[in-house]
Amino acid sequence: MSVSVVPLVVSLALTTRIRKYVKVNGPANWEKPFYYAIFFSVFLFLSEAILQNSDIVKWIWHIYLIALLTFSWKQKELQALKGLMLAFLPFVIISFLNDLTEGIAPGFFKSYEEYFKSATLLSFIWMVAILYSQNRQLKAAEKEKIIRQQEDELNRAIAIRKVELEALVTERTAELTKQKEELENALQELQSTQSQLIQSEKMASLGELTAGIAHEIQNPLNFVNNFSEVSSELIDEMKDELAAGNWQLAAEIANDVKQNLEKISHHGKRADAIVKGMLQHSRKNNGIKEPTNINALADEFFRLAYHGLRAKDKSFNATMKTDFDEGIGNVDVIAQDIGRVILNLITNAFYAVTEKKNSISKDYTGPSYEPTVTVITSKTLTPAGKISQVMISVKDNGNGIPQAALDKIFQPFFTTKPSGRGTGLGLSLSYEIVTKAHGGELRVDNKEGEGAEFTIILPVKN
Repeated sequence: MSVSVVPLVVSLALTTRIRKYVKVNGPANWEKPFYYAIFFSVFLFLSEAILQNSDIVKWIWHIYLIALLTFSWKQKELQALKGLMLAFLPFVIISFLNDLTEGIAPGFFKSYEEYFKSATLLSFIWMVAILYSQNRQLKAAEKEKIIRQQEDELNRAIAIRKVELEALVTERTAELTKQKEELENALQELQSTQSQLIQSEKMASLGELTAGIAHEIQNPLNFVNNFSEVSSELIDEMKDELAAGNWQLAAEIANDVKQNLEKISHHGKRADAIVKGMLQHSRKNNGIKEPTNINALADEFFRLAYHGLRAKDKSFNATMKTDFDEGIGNVDVIAQDIGRVILNLITNAFYAVTEKKNSISKDYTGPSYEPTVTVITSKTLTPAGKISQVMISVKDNGNGIPQAALDKIFQPFFTTKPSGRGTGLGLSLSYEIVTKAHGGELRVDNKEGEGAEFTIILPVKN
């Protein structure tokens, strides 16, 4: 390509860039004229190629390019393209001066032709460098614009999502508030029902005790009645002896009467203690721990449970064994609560051995089975020799607890008994009494088919 063709390429490049800018940012009615300007640049390019360095085409180009730059420079809408026009301006001016000097003073131009060529080359390099720099800036700006657009889109999406989430949060908050109110109402109903069930469980255990208490209280009452009758007869004899003047014999009879009265007092107090124990078991406890003889407590509830079941079922029978550590003494506990726990464990043990006995077939020819329940008390000592723990164990030789149910036995309302035979609250209440009210443990050692052993572990504060 000849040097004279270069200005035509420059005009095409400048026109194309301006049209591209106008298409995106400029007034809409300017796009069409610049579109025709591109065709005009192409026309000049083809004319130069055909006419081969025509002076007419050359000067048309100069006029066209100067007019294009002047027009674009004056338009406010194209102020952003001034940098682009400054890139072309040196080349346009030097090219114009080059052709003008060659036409007016050929000799002068000939003498300084190399300088003119150098100036043209430098202006061309300047134009290419500026265009390259602007092109990079344009790409960077375009990239930044894309990033900004993406950020704007992201921000819009976030804003929309935020509004949606706020609406969702408001909706969910309303739902949760409603659910909270429903749960609070359900909790109140559950607590009320639980209190009623707990009281029912207590009354059920009280009912089981009633028969045993009746049997236990009958013994001291029999003694009271018998000794009263004997004492009445002795008093009649003493009157007769006094009337006969047998003072010594009358004094001996008086001593017998005194001994009978002491026995009546003893058995009366025994009956009184049984009644008080029944009242304590039936009423709400005050939560105060008092020194309690653990061995006596365990023994009393062991006998009461046995006689209670005997009163309900005359065919019931089981061997009762005790192994009490007499060195335990008194321990601070809530007696009526621990009594309930012991009663529940013993009643369950009697139920287990009875079920095993009833399950043995009449045709069974193996070793004879003797239902046995054992209550054991023991202690753990500190290095200093003081009691640190007291254990109360209830052991039976029944069928044991099924392995699948072992992890659930302390859960409320879970029972291995048939429907109507248990509420499933006995062991759960016992567990709460031992662990929460007394800070102890309730453990179970189970051998399926051989029996179970429940152990109450109570810490002792010295």
